[in-house]
Amino acid sequence: MTDTAPTAIPPTSQVTLADGRVEIAPGSPQPSGPYANEDLLPVPVEKRTWTTYNFSALWVGMAHNTASWTLASGLIAVGMDWKQAVFTIALANVIVLIPMLLTGHAGPKYGIPFPVFARASFGIRGANLPAVVRALVACGWFGIQTWIGGEAIYFLAGKLIGNGWSDAGKVGGYPWTMWLSFAIFWAIQVAIIYRGMETIRRFENWAAPFVLVGAVVMLIWMSNKAGGFGPLLDQPSKLGWGGDFWKLFWPSLMGMIGFWSTLSLNIPDFTRYGKSQKAQTWGQALGLPTTMTLFALLSVMVTSGSQAVYGETIWDPVQLAAKTDNVVGLLFALVTVLVATLSVNIAANLVSPAFDFSNIAPRKISFRTGALATCVLGVLIFPWKLYSDPQGYIFTWLGLVGGLLGTVAGILIADYWILRRGKLDLTDLYRTGGRYWYDGGWNWRAVVAFVAGGVLAVGGASFEPLIDGRPVPALESLADYGWAVGLGTSMAVYLALMLLRGRPAERDA
Repeated sequence: MTDTAPTAIPPTSQVTLADGRVEIAPGSPQPSGPYANEDLLPVPVEKRTWTTYNFSALWVGMAHNTASWTLASGLIAVGMDWKQAVFTIALANVIVLIPMLLTGHAGPKYGIPFPVFARASFGIRGANLPAVVRALVACGWFGIQTWIGGEAIYFLAGKLIGNGWSDAGKVGGYPWTMWLSFAIFWAIQVAIIYRGMETIRRFENWAAPFVLVGAVVMLIWMSNKAGGFGPLLDQPSKLGWGGDFWKLFWPSLMGMIGFWSTLSLNIPDFTRYGKSQKAQTWGQALGLPTTMTLFALLSVMVTSGSQAVYGETIWDPVQLAAKTDNVVGLLFALVTVLVATLSVNIAANLVSPAFDFSNIAPRKISFRTGALATCVLGVLIFPWKLYSDPQGYIFTWLGLVGGLLGTVAGILIADYWILRRGKLDLTDLYRTGGRYWYDGGWNWRAVVAFVAGGVLAVGGASFEPLIDGRPVPALESLADYGWAVGLGTSMAVYLALMLLRGRPAERDA
């Protein structure tokens, strides 16, 4: 193939401010055409207003949710003690913070969302490949979180209404009232997302501290049931610190990284509203690893307490909260679960795929239409099956997600930081025939790197309980390191292919 490029590059229509942020030059027309719409255009500098607190609150709201609770409690359920589980999660979040900050840089600098950022490396049309992969992953997460929220409504209503609700006739293996609860929570989220990004920002600001207080209350309740904090911390590891632990540690670490690997790609969807690079950098550094580690500690202590109190590991906080006979305590616990689930699901799993789907056909699919598509697909992936057991949830779902998205992260980081040195041309990101058009809108080198990284990352993984066996058994030894393998492989392949083509010449922004 040969690259097609314009014979002449038009004068730049972007300006760089003193703080390094870039925007379309005043008086210049906004990008238009088939690859632009209002939701995908750069955010004007005056509307990039999110502060360090806003980003920290965003992460507190997203980290303090039921799914991240089950990350830690799930590790307890498969045999780790509290120290091993907290160590695994803390290390994973320090690691994933690095690509989070690297990809997040383009947001406040250029005001662009993830699918537009991906056009620089994959091509204007080719960016639909990582965008759709990322969007489908988000649909899976949206479905899982919506099932959790529906579960909270189901248990809450059951305590208030009685057995008539809890013991209703079953449809598809679950009471019909559970399906109704699932539908109610689904509808609540659709209503909130339709009010836009500013509503989401305000919701995250107050949801974050509320959820943290709820988790602390649950810890106090469990310690009282167990007779103090001692029983919460003295539950022994079933693995020890020998070979059995390390055999489980590596796939667990990759699974924990995979949990936020989605956000490590599309974080520009949020940082594009950042007031400065400092705001997004400090906000994320203060918000992600600290709150995830704290929340992991809370969840493993409570889950360990469930072993001591009930004689079994209850890894699902909704089912654990439902064991209390105190109606006020139950109401508070389950409302906290609802707020926490709304917080992460709207921010992490509706905003970004809405942009991703809009990028497929900007003139036909708006942000709101993309969000609705996410809501529908989130039901069609059968989230109740993904969430049914910790083994499949952590090692199959999170491992596969992390492996695939690590490949995209490797390409984005290599292109933006190594090849382009953080410099992009805003106008060309929306223009047919510009420097990001490549071959008919596709950069085949990025596609090759994505496929190579993806095969090595997940080809040897076990897909159970989705399917039996491994697609490429010879790659089984790489399966436990999927995210790292995918990121490293795609980065190396992409750099090699692009340097053979010749380093791209970007103008100073």
